[in-house]
Amino acid sequence: MTATTNHVGTPGRTSTRPGDFVTEALLVLMAVIWAVNYTVAKFGTRTVPPLAYNAVRIVMAVIALLVIAWLRSHERPTRQDLGALLAIGVLGHGLYQVCFIEGLARSRAGTVALMLAASPAFIAIVGRLFRIERVGKRGWTGIALQLVGISLVVLGSVAHSESGDSPLGSLLLLAGSVFWALFATLIKRYTERMSGINVGAYSQAGGALFVTVVGLPSIVSTNWTAVPAPVWAAIIYSGIGALVVGNLIWYYGVSRLGPTRVSMFSNLQPLVALAVAWIVLGEVPTVWQGLGAASIMTGLVVTRA
Repeated sequence: MTATTNHVGTPGRTSTRPGDFVTEALLVLMAVIWAVNYTVAKFGTRTVPPLAYNAVRIVMAVIALLVIAWLRSHERPTRQDLGALLAIGVLGHGLYQVCFIEGLARSRAGTVALMLAASPAFIAIVGRLFRIERVGKRGWTGIALQLVGISLVVLGSVAHSESGDSPLGSLLLLAGSVFWALFATLIKRYTERMSGINVGAYSQAGGALFVTVVGLPSIVSTNWTAVPAPVWAAIIYSGIGALVVGNLIWYYGVSRLGPTRVSMFSNLQPLVALAVAWIVLGEVPTVWQGLGAASIMTGLVVTRA
């Protein structure tokens, strides 16, 4: 198959890379997988305590990724790289995941999807601070629109806390976005010289250690034999689907397009997530969510124009 050549780049910058059509198609699939996961995780954490749910799905994902890494890759990280990946993984798969699951427990699934759409903006800002990403005027305009959208969603959660959203949930999700931005920026150097399978497996192992320690009391107190089959299915989807399939696509995309560009595809999630949460959980979108989603999506279009 002959690779195609498209013009791509981070906000405000253009570059030429082969095979971007396939990469972007995979990133759309990733966005759908992650969008559905908000509703799946919300459903699962209604039965299993959030920290216990989180720990089990992440450990499940790490085991799967390590097996894939050993079977598909002859590459083994050096002791120095292994230590770095484990440490960085605490940011992206440890602290981020704790903020995500606790924020989800205090928010509607659609609100979580919109809040985490701030991640590309934070990644661009952190990348600029680390002098990894170059953002032009158009890129900053798009980022500003995304942040305005997030602000609208936060205001909505404060004004309508009785609907299932809470200010604490919004703060946890914003903190998670910052942790993910740091992770995405720091991990890029490893995705450029190591396979995504290895980067994903070993960085998630660091996160798994963290969330297991944090969630241990909840894990011990949960009666796992009483957990119904649909909830186990939710845990498997959140672990294998979102954290294995979705993250492997993400790492591949970062190695091809860079973290800011790849994370922009995450902005496809809000509309899908809002629709799925509406249909499955009965979460009717609010005016604040609609305004926030419009601003976020406009920011994405402006950035990619």
